Amino acid sequence: MAASPRLRGFLRLYLGAAAGVGKTYQMLGDARLAAEEGADVVIGYLEPHGRVPTEERARGLERAPLVAYGSGGRAESEPDYEWLLERRPSVAIIDELAHTNAAGAARRKRYDDVAFLLDNGIDVWTTVNIQHLESLNGRIRTLTGVEVRETFPDRLLHEADEIKLVDLSPASLRERIARGLVYPPERCDAALTGFFTVENLTALRALVLL
Repeated sequence: MAASPRLRGFLRLYLGAAAGVGKTYQMLGDARLAAEEGADVVIGYLEPHGRVPTEERARGLERAPLVAYGSGGRAESEPDYEWLLERRPSVAIIDELAHTNAAGAARRKRYDDVAFLLDNGIDVWTTVNIQHLESLNGRIRTLTGVEVRETFPDRLLHEADEIKLVDLSPASLRERIARGLVYPPERCDAALTGFFTVENLTALRALVLL
């Protein structure tokens, strides 16, 4: 008797207008609730950016080991996807979908790694900002004056089984930045006068809502 084909994993996408709106925090909150209800959840990769509340919310959840690429000050770490495949959790948390992997990694982009897990029947929850959407690259550059170098294909939005919009008003996000809750204090002024102006955030939020 032929073996049944493996079902593709479920892809949940946490989408926001910009860094700092709370995508990872929301994802981890949902992960904790799912784990309390009996789901087998493993953090494959988490990028807390030094935010203590994010780290605290991840406490107690199992984490996959990381694989180091390079050496010295240029060393980078990526999730151990072979370990995840063997461990086979019901849900793998993979932060920052548009990330470009370290040289020497098995696949070039993190969204390729996500596809690898999904193809092997593992559900994936991941995060991304609207400015990384490939088809919006030129429009984002025109609106904000910033060239976004890391992008992800539009097809992933269509292939996602669920999209969770994580929304925060421009004023609230700017307040969080000013309080040092998003970036270190020495980077706050540059962020507020650069990418995170009211005009930029309003335009990005409109794109997400659309």
